[in-house]
Amino acid sequence: MKARIKFRKYGALRFIGHLDVMRFFQKVMRRVDIPIAFTGGFSPHMIMSFASPLGIGLSSEGEYLDIELTRPVDSAEAVKRMNEVCVEGIEVVSFRQIREEKKMTGMTILTGADYLISGCVNLPDSWEERFREFMSQPEIKVIKQTKRSEKEVDIRPMIFRWEIRRGEIFLQLAAGSSQNLKPDLVMETFCRFLGIHEDDTRFRYCRLEMYAYDGDGKALVTLESLGWDMEGE
Repeated sequence: MKARIKFRKYGALRFIGHLDVMRFFQKVMRRVDIPIAFTGGFSPHMIMSFASPLGIGLSSEGEYLDIELTRPVDSAEAVKRMNEVCVEGIEVVSFRQIREEKKMTGMTILTGADYLISGCVNLPDSWEERFREFMSQPEIKVIKQTKRSEKEVDIRPMIFRWEIRRGEIFLQLAAGSSQNLKPDLVMETFCRFLGIHEDDTRFRYCRLEMYAYDGDGKALVTLESLGWDMEGE
């Protein structure tokens, strides 16, 4: 039986890395007796996978962790118990059962993610108009680093949606194994478009949600919506 946990990461804990978040949830599972399954062999470990590790310094309203259970648990009770032992900076939002297929893990099906960019410092007064100009370009070419080389990539098709919201920038970007665009690369490229160095500016990033395609492969739906609440034995 597989389950998907949605959680928030905020405040000072946005500065801890992915491995620390994984260790934190391992301890939470033990403390509240979540019946998580373990791998076999000489060094068994909890079966868990994150949809997409969050970069250090980013906060999030929608992170996802998939686990395997040995028996059903009540969703509402699991959320309550986990939050009772969580520290300020991590809050469990939902605990839902998901389909059993390996190809349905969040890591595998992840397609897009929403980000909110705020705290835009040292940008010109006309930055909102200039951002509209930036996004109206048919192509936005950048040099992306790969493991072995550099290559020029057009990131414009990876920006699914964008809005300016009261001095903040909303971006829906491609995410996952096939295409993955980070918001800081978009903003670094925008700074170069403005003719300023990205080190002279400062932004705050918050990941709002993560998405996969629905059953028809046409619309993006949240990873949370692909699960359903459980009742305990």
